[in-house]
Amino acid sequence: MEFNAAVTYGALVGLVVLGTVALIAMGVMATGTVLMMVAPSMLVFGAVCLVLGIKHGEYRARGAR
Repeated sequence: MEFNAAVTYGALVGLVVLGTVALIAMGVMATGTVLMMVAPSMLVFGAVCLVLGIKHGEYRARGAR
């Protein structure tokens, strides 16, 4: 599977949506709390991890030459 920008961002958004739907379906928190606090923080954390992962991959690829 080749990861391009669309696939990568789609996977990130898909994971956040899946986690948000699961939290709402389980009913462990109020829906407003999940939508206003948890989902945005999951998206920001995922984006930070994505950027760090991309940069680490670039570093590893440069070192392998």
